[in-house]
Amino acid sequence: MIEPAFILVRPQMGENIGAAARAMLNFGLTRMRIVAPRDGWPNPKAVAMASGAGRLLDHAGLFDDVAGSVADCDYVFATTARSRELVKPVVTPERAMEMARAMAAEGKKVAVLFGPERAGLENEDVAHANAIVTVPVNPDFPSLNLGQCALLMGYEWRRQTVEVAPEVMGLARTEFAEKRDVEALAQHYEDRLEDAGFFFPPDKAPNMKLNLRNMWARLNLTRAEVQTFHGMLRQIAFKLKQQGRDAE
Repeated sequence: MIEPAFILVRPQMGENIGAAARAMLNFGLTRMRIVAPRDGWPNPKAVAMASGAGRLLDHAGLFDDVAGSVADCDYVFATTARSRELVKPVVTPERAMEMARAMAAEGKKVAVLFGPERAGLENEDVAHANAIVTVPVNPDFPSLNLGQCALLMGYEWRRQTVEVAPEVMGLARTEFAEKRDVEALAQHYEDRLEDAGFFFPPDKAPNMKLNLRNMWARLNLTRAEVQTFHGMLRQIAFKLKQQGRDAE
């Protein structure tokens, strides 16, 4: 699968080019192209900001104009927050990268245009694109930093190409307790609470025990946590027994 090329059009600050490179590599993107950078190329400030992503800058394509930068592309997206007097599909970053993935799977070359920091892409730049990508930002402050925009698009690309569970549990060198272990813990607490007279009055005891069992099951305890709860209860019981002896 050919990953999309991120094309920085007339970037003004080397730091922002470096930030874009770093954002790209965060999400596995390596095809950077640069159109007419204001401060020339190569740019030491871009290298410093890119940190470990400097290799993207080493292999970045340098172009004089947008037309040359997209000449070999089959489909081009233009990122912009401004309304345009151009008839083009307007899509979200999520939809854009969904489309990019489908086209890349067919062997097509896709590119994403990012405009200069001060004013963004001009209509002449956007004219080279097949579709516009717009983010639902605050209308009173719509401008995104170049690095932020690259990060957003890179994230959506990665999300479309890698299966990522929406929620996982970090188990930190342990694993979930088996149901019988949780049942034994519930019984341990129930026995101790019974001895302490917790289940009162008697007619409410069954429902109280049911609520406690439901609570233990809902907690999704790890084996280490089950052992900790057992240890806590044993220590409490030991201390109470020791205090009783001292009182005698």
